[in-house]
Amino acid sequence: MGTAEGWLVTWLITGAGGMLGTDLTLRLRDQDEHVVPLSRDRLDLRDASSVRAALREHRPATVVNCASWTAVDDAETHEAEALEINGSSVSVLADTCADLGATLVQISTDYVFEGLGSDPYAEDSPTAPLNAYGRTKLAGELAALATDSYVVRTAWLYGAHGANFVRTMMRLAAERETVDVVDDQYGQPTWTGDLSTQIIRLVKSDAPAGIYHGTNAGRTSWRGLAQEVFALLGLDPERVRPTTSDKFPRPAPRPSNSVLGHDRWSKAGMPPMRHWRDALHAAWPELARNA
Repeated sequence: MGTAEGWLVTWLITGAGGMLGTDLTLRLRDQDEHVVPLSRDRLDLRDASSVRAALREHRPATVVNCASWTAVDDAETHEAEALEINGSSVSVLADTCADLGATLVQISTDYVFEGLGSDPYAEDSPTAPLNAYGRTKLAGELAALATDSYVVRTAWLYGAHGANFVRTMMRLAAERETVDVVDDQYGQPTWTGDLSTQIIRLVKSDAPAGIYHGTNAGRTSWRGLAQEVFALLGLDPERVRPTTSDKFPRPAPRPSNSVLGHDRWSKAGMPPMRHWRDALHAAWPELARNA
């Protein structure tokens, strides 16, 4: 994916105030890249004219769209609003990037799959979202792919710069003797630091446009992740007690299997992301500082 001749090599990050957007901005700055981080208060993706104006002003070589409606349960009753952010706005972003010769990286989700199987989902597996959030994110994928952009699906994100499951478990470990965590949903905990590095590597490669799965390797349940957090805190992992999803009913159904395959990375000549447990251990000092 090339850079238009004569342009500054600029990265523009939408949703830059979020967990992934923050880590991506920090890592780009660590590499002395020119980055324009636009949080929601600086760029509302629902305003098409503002989106076009921002891209024309900054003339980025790469746009990474980290902005998203992420309130999964609320999307069930506000699907039109979620679609506006997760789908319709991506069409404007993708078309503007195409007009200006910029590369678009659209961040998507494991929720585009139904999650009823047991095997990892390949990049070209059929999509079948179980909930409104997944449907709206799939609309964003299709809009991005129509302009030969990158789509990076991720899942179970955690990091030091936002609310997430890992930080919640760190807090509950200090507040409760035991915690009950579901043990029948499986996925890949993914550190935003590793995902940021992988996105940068993807854009700087000669990898073809299309779908890539940006999750750390391996698989575990939510309980397995919580137990690893307790162990890193020096606590007994058995304080995390197993329970089932039906004990925590939610408006939006969740996929039971969110494990994603990573074959496309090796086909593009790049290594996949490391094992989720190794990533969590590497992230731990930063997580502990920001607890």
